[in-house]
Amino acid sequence: MSHDLELVERANATGRIPAVFVHGLWLLPSSWDRWAGVFAEAGFAPVTAGWPDDPDTVEEARENPEVFADKTVGQVADHLADLIGRLARKPMVVGHSFGGLLTQILAGRGLARASVAIDPAPFQGVLPLPFSALRAASPVLGNPANRHRAMPLTFEQFRYAFANVVTEEEARELFEEFAVAAPGAPLFQAAVANVNPRSEVKVDSQAEDRGPLLIISGEQDHTVPWAIANASYKIQERNEHHVTEIVEIPNRGHSLTIDSGWREVCDTALNFVQRFG
Repeated sequence: MSHDLELVERANATGRIPAVFVHGLWLLPSSWDRWAGVFAEAGFAPVTAGWPDDPDTVEEARENPEVFADKTVGQVADHLADLIGRLARKPMVVGHSFGGLLTQILAGRGLARASVAIDPAPFQGVLPLPFSALRAASPVLGNPANRHRAMPLTFEQFRYAFANVVTEEEARELFEEFAVAAPGAPLFQAAVANVNPRSEVKVDSQAEDRGPLLIISGEQDHTVPWAIANASYKIQERNEHHVTEIVEIPNRGHSLTIDSGWREVCDTALNFVQRFG
């Protein structure tokens, strides 16, 4: 939390509108560093938010993977809500994968000026479950004991779930630079969200103070295919109070925020939030 608080203090000192970036499973806040630079140049105050106990570096994360275990969606959402509550101005919020789900949870709590959910994990009420999404999650969901574990991906699993569109060489570079272990719990929570009335994987899509929302979908994403992203959009667009939009970016997989084509995605998100700043 100390790193996050430093970023909050720095953002508050600028007087600018903050842009909070929320990572998903198998990545760290540092995966947003290039995005933070672009948003800073555009006049925002970037905050690359961590999940509870996130290590500062990929190296530290690989030395102590157990720190990721047992983090739940509700716990992370509350942690991020507390962080946003310390900001002097309501932020833009941008999230990827489970970070995209968390972004929508935070927006539903009225904590976002505008938000962008990139290939977002499904929330309660999102029904499609394509085979590729099941296969991408199978390394974790295949063993119930993994719910309480920190789970790394092998390169082959990362290649399928994240880096299926880029070259083999780039996939290996991304794996070495970014991939860390992740808690199994959120995947189990999402898997049973539609049969658990008390699920933490809930989004208040109808909130009057939700703010404008953009969902970005990578056309060839295995982990969160179009069917899931579009189903999320169809629920969110029923919000009568705010703009809801969806964009599909051709030829992109789940690594679209970190791979060599990241800037196109970044600019798409930036152009959207700038309309509401």
